Amino acid sequence: MAQKIQGTEDLYGGYMRAWQRMQDVARELFGAYGFDMIETPAIEQVDTFVHGIGESTDVVRKEMFRVVSGALLENLLEAGTESSLKAKQRMAMRPEGTAGVVRAAVENNFVPQGAAPVKLWYAEPMFRGERPQKGRLRQFHQIGVEWIGASDPAADAECIIVLMEFYRRLGFDPSKLRLRVNSMGDATCRPVYREKVRQFILGHADEMCEDCLERADINPLRAFDCKNDHCSEVMKGAPLAVDNLCDDCAEHYAQVKAYLDEAGIAYVEDPTLVRGLDYYTRTVFEVEALDGGVGAIGGGGRYDGLMELEGGKPTPGIGFAVGFERIALALAAQGGSLETAEPSCVYVACTSPRERDVAFRATARAAPGGHPYRGRLSGSLAQEPVQARPTGLARWHVS
Repeated sequence: MAQKIQGTEDLYGGYMRAWQRMQDVARELFGAYGFDMIETPAIEQVDTFVHGIGESTDVVRKEMFRVVSGALLENLLEAGTESSLKAKQRMAMRPEGTAGVVRAAVENNFVPQGAAPVKLWYAEPMFRGERPQKGRLRQFHQIGVEWIGASDPAADAECIIVLMEFYRRLGFDPSKLRLRVNSMGDATCRPVYREKVRQFILGHADEMCEDCLERADINPLRAFDCKNDHCSEVMKGAPLAVDNLCDDCAEHYAQVKAYLDEAGIAYVEDPTLVRGLDYYTRTVFEVEALDGGVGAIGGGGRYDGLMELEGGKPTPGIGFAVGFERIALALAAQGGSLETAEPSCVYVACTSPRERDVAFRATARAAPGGHPYRGRLSGSLAQEPVQARPTGLARWHVS
């Protein structure tokens, strides 16, 4: 018997209705803030993700699903290398949403020189070759927003405000959510800071795992995100980004926090928060559901250099993404649910072909756009009047 791949799920019934409700909430809220929906291909060129997410990330190094045709696979096995492949032949399944949206913004010129910023949102499946466990699947679903062309710290604060309101509308108790924020600096101050962290890692080489030693030369800041408990303990003594910000980044971060304070958004400053992807600059944030049992349920940040990495002109950007599966688990742990009521179902018992024909005509005329039908069925079953509605539902009372 054919079975689904481990780490994937069938969405149907109440679970599908929960996913649909999450999208409905997003559509209403994000639309009110001026975000328009976008859908990008599930398959992109590998470089789309390598440029943006970063070669040092676990997503690119270990988790990204590569895609090849059957004919190409035979050639690769024979050659033993993909060095001869053209860029358009090197494909991967989408592991996250931002890089593809930014690629689309570059390719379709969403933000021409001097134009207003573009605000987009998406609801799509993502794919990662992770070890399946609670809250981690190989195919999972995310909803996210991308605000491309906005450099003002007010945009950072607005994204966070929208995110926290999204959680509230989904049914979370805001007092049971923890919002963490940090600033990672920019191209002016981060190189010097990266070198300080690199030297710290090399100075503790005998205490760090092999992955962190490898990251030291590629992106040393990723060591803050290492899942090795001993590495995490060592990195507590490393230099912090917030102490090494340039004046512009420090001012930007201060304004973001001031806007959040004014909006009444509670947050915790976490100077070790770096997020898992290389494209982040300046503001980063992450939300955890207390007692949710799944860790972070969403987060995001600013990515002012990503448009250039994808081949476009220098253009600032900021966004966030949330995971459906983790949110469903965390909400359930807090006593909530995303599921909506099961659709109404009407059963009509017909004792003869004639009654069946009458019942069919009644329900057919109740189709959307049709006219309401009201009538009686004759036969051995005594029927109350039938009320058929343009919604497509016919209500039959049988006694």
